[in-house]
Amino acid sequence: MTVISAPEDFNTDDLYVDLTGVLGLSLYLKCEGFNFAGSVKLKAALGMVTDAERRGLLHRGSVLVESSSGNLGVALAMIAASRGYRFVCVTDPRCNPATHRLMETLGAEVRVVDNPDAAGGFLATRIALVRSLVAGDDRYVWLNQYANPENQGSHLVTTGPEIEAAFPQLDVVFVGAGTTGTLMGCARYFRSRPRPVRVVAVDAAGSVTFGDRPTPRMIPGLGTSVRPEALDESYIDDVVHVAEPDTLEACHALARRGFLFGGSTGTVVAGAADWLRRHGDATITAVALAPDMGERYLDTVYRPSWLAEHFGPEAAAGMPQPREATITEVTPAGVVTEILPGGPALVAGSR
Repeated sequence: MTVISAPEDFNTDDLYVDLTGVLGLSLYLKCEGFNFAGSVKLKAALGMVTDAERRGLLHRGSVLVESSSGNLGVALAMIAASRGYRFVCVTDPRCNPATHRLMETLGAEVRVVDNPDAAGGFLATRIALVRSLVAGDDRYVWLNQYANPENQGSHLVTTGPEIEAAFPQLDVVFVGAGTTGTLMGCARYFRSRPRPVRVVAVDAAGSVTFGDRPTPRMIPGLGTSVRPEALDESYIDDVVHVAEPDTLEACHALARRGFLFGGSTGTVVAGAADWLRRHGDATITAVALAPDMGERYLDTVYRPSWLAEHFGPEAAAGMPQPREATITEVTPAGVVTEILPGGPALVAGSR
């Protein structure tokens, strides 16, 4: 039995999904979304907050502020609520509506910037607002996930060792690239180990992180419009860029098998599958990190109207369409009658 007194005390770190039946490829997916924050960002958020407290940067009356497209914002909102801090999340219009509401439910103030930066994204605009808030009030504390060593440090001591313990014969690991904290923590860990493990970064097409041409993106999580300060490409063996339609295809393929994952996970799975088809074989041991689950994407990635609006009708064509609502009535004679709105009653059976 597990008993906790704070939400950040719980995290499932040893759950893997064998995707062979879904992809036709040998790939294990490390699920990082089974905690109260719902994503891998719990590790970084907890590491950064604990370090700031230890160094005396956070104290009673402090206001946490951070730029986030979603998952880190939720993790910080949860920890702030647990530890008695105010929290302001600066995000942009791509933030999932469910994520926005969740942060507010946890007590956070959510500020949305809607002016794109020079690269067509919103990151530089978000950071500019964070800097202005910090400059205008000394109560504000910016953890700065983009440069904070605890972002990658948390994965150096948790995620990397967890994967190695589960798969001592690991050959390749696929990690999504956002702030690159998770990526760099895992890459530095495996570089320090005697067994050579290939580290493949999975980035969104249109992200500038690895020098791709910037283009607008609709799915939050992975990719940036400003090169992350933490990135050191010397630790990365390969990079795969995934177009958003391929992310959607991966998400829907997983959902059709009963696995509801988030957009970041869809990107990582699509990138891993692409790399394995080109470079893998039957003997390879491969693990990919699933940063998040899919419930927060129900209004976007899994909503036909959103898909049709942003990616065209063909993007929504393969999704199950919602059934028309029905009313079931039990008559005095025991006959179950299904009444279809706008149509005649149909006798479905008797009891």
